[in-house]
Amino acid sequence: MPDLLFVYGSLRSEFDNVHAVRLRTESRFAGPATVAGSIFLIGPYPGFRAEPGGVVQGEIYSLAKPAATLAHLDEYEGIQYTRVAVRLTSQDSEAWIYEYAVPLPLTVRIASGDFTRL
Repeated sequence: MPDLLFVYGSLRSEFDNVHAVRLRTESRFAGPATVAGSIFLIGPYPGFRAEPGGVVQGEIYSLAKPAATLAHLDEYEGIQYTRVAVRLTSQDSEAWIYEYAVPLPLTVRIASGDFTRL
């Protein structure tokens, strides 16, 4: 199982919510990264889906205590998101990502693939 987490939304370093701060406290920022797929705007938050194809911009965190950190984030993300392993396109490794549980309409797709550039 990977000990890396790819974040593409409100857990990114640009955000100061309690969960993003906790992630930064419990892990090491490993830099920007990309994955194949698309992100969609769901209210104020994004959701990742592997299809349709595209490039999603985000960040990688190396988890010091993967089990504890991921358990917290699983609860935060809730049943709408499923944690799955994904191959990073920007480097030769795998990371966890939170994928939205159901397909979303293309009308809410974030074309840039970057939640910070809506």
